[in-house]
Amino acid sequence: MVTASPVKSKDIDDTLSVRGLLEDLVGDALISPEEAKRVYTNSRMKADSNKHPLVIIAELQPTDARSPGKILLLEHLVAWLAKRIGMPYERIDPLKVDVRKVAHLISYGYAAKRNILPIQVSRDTVVIACADPFKVEWKDEISQLLRKNVLLVLSNPLDIVRYLDEFYNIARSIKRATREGDESGRQIIQNLEQLIELGRLGQLDAEDHHVVHIVDWLLQYAFEQRASDIHLEPRRDQGEIRFRIDGVLHSVYQVPPNVMNAIIGRIKTVGRMDIAEKRRPLDGRLKTKTPEGSEIELRLSTVPTALGEKMVLRIFDPAVMRRSFEDLGLSSQELEIWESLVQQPHGIILVTGPTGSGKTTTLYSTLKQLATPDVNVCTIEDPIEMVEPTFNQIQAQPSIDLTFAAGVRALLRQDPDIIMIGEIRDLQTAEMAVQAALTGHLVFSTLHTNDAPSAITRLLEIGVPAYLINATVLGVVAQRLVRTLCPHCKTEIPLAEEAWQVLVAPWDLLLPMPAYGLKGCLECRNTGYYGRIGLFEMVRMTPMLHKRVISSADLAAIREQALKDGMQPLRISGAKKISAGVTTLTEVMRVIPKDKTEI
Repeated sequence: MVTASPVKSKDIDDTLSVRGLLEDLVGDALISPEEAKRVYTNSRMKADSNKHPLVIIAELQPTDARSPGKILLLEHLVAWLAKRIGMPYERIDPLKVDVRKVAHLISYGYAAKRNILPIQVSRDTVVIACADPFKVEWKDEISQLLRKNVLLVLSNPLDIVRYLDEFYNIARSIKRATREGDESGRQIIQNLEQLIELGRLGQLDAEDHHVVHIVDWLLQYAFEQRASDIHLEPRRDQGEIRFRIDGVLHSVYQVPPNVMNAIIGRIKTVGRMDIAEKRRPLDGRLKTKTPEGSEIELRLSTVPTALGEKMVLRIFDPAVMRRSFEDLGLSSQELEIWESLVQQPHGIILVTGPTGSGKTTTLYSTLKQLATPDVNVCTIEDPIEMVEPTFNQIQAQPSIDLTFAAGVRALLRQDPDIIMIGEIRDLQTAEMAVQAALTGHLVFSTLHTNDAPSAITRLLEIGVPAYLINATVLGVVAQRLVRTLCPHCKTEIPLAEEAWQVLVAPWDLLLPMPAYGLKGCLECRNTGYYGRIGLFEMVRMTPMLHKRVISSADLAAIREQALKDGMQPLRISGAKKISAGVTTLTEVMRVIPKDKTEI
């Protein structure tokens, strides 16, 4: 993760002071003499002498002389200082730090007193982040104590203080929770493979304050890292905690099995789930707040595995429903088609794609805009993804015969204007959707198909007559999610024309060759991607397409007619995103159907 080297002075004073740093910033032409004078004058008004000099300068927002109007942030100042003195600079990425290892190297008091933080440890080397490169008298002491080489890197002083508290607190909580579990003396069968070790680990109370602290930290950590899912996975010797960020899983922490059980138990308790039931899958939900005060909803799911109970927490940010269609990835042409569909007074609109393709976000964002005070929006879902006060949402419960079809039948007696059905899975649900559309309601639903034309043939396959499809279906939208290039580090890397032709053939597109590619930085965890955006394929039911929808309809014929009517395939939507510098060819090819005949 880090390559470090000893500190080498480069004509800079061996003490850090606001005045000295400002003089060096002027000398390196990062700020003007006038700006340095302003910052220094204002800094003398700050009586807090405990703050790091770079923090004081950053708080006064010095203007970058190289880019008028741009402010030099603390991270910029730290990177500048590191380069000037010949010391490696490291922005601390908490997901890359093995907290279990580094928190046991030196005591919290020792690290806090010297404002240092171990961030990486190997067999013979430890990398330590520091805020003051000239007060390193502790380096030899730590090297002798640990019997390892100590390599120093310069990091943001505020990050060192923050992560020092977080890392040591969570490590302390897990250690104490583990010890209390070991000392409890109660026997527990951990999983199928641990029967021979019966009683080795004690059972922890889910209400133990250490466990409560761990769960609170875990949720806050996930929100800060933009995670969409939290995976709590039992393993033979250590439980694994992983976050899914931009569609990719990252390992975060490993905890002892009894602590993992206690964490899952705590989450099941606050999610109002049966904590004693571990033999069958369970679902739950909870709502919490981020440190900034915004509400976040989590959907909980557990399954019994051979190694114990596994839990996944899916994070839903209500802010996604306030995103514009442009933010979701719709082009102006696609937006025009979508708005023409959703403004219809009645009919069926289908959204298709695999799990995790953004169907729920598209539907919720649309319904949120349509749910005006004079419109009654009702949904039947399994499960309810996000609770929205402007909707009337019903949770499908097949165990009491409240299926999608039964839910729609009940909703038709509730004077709805718009109905959203979570998924059309069978003929009975499809028939109720058709019935609702025929009686003057606008119906939204989802299907799991590879592309938009396949949705038509899927309805035929489950038994919906062709004439009813022609009478009710307004259009179909297929979508995928692709990771977007990191705005902080994307760079000009022209794509080979041969590779470009593989994507756009056989369509003759007059698109400029893409000029951006991956680089990788700390903001995107060296992946080159930051965030996701949608690719869309839209089919409108036209008079010519109606003629193709017959009981013996051929998918190829429907697709051919849809293309003639202006359907833009998923790969072309992706090509436009690549050309605009939004994503990459590799990412688009990863998510679109592989067989060209299917697109």
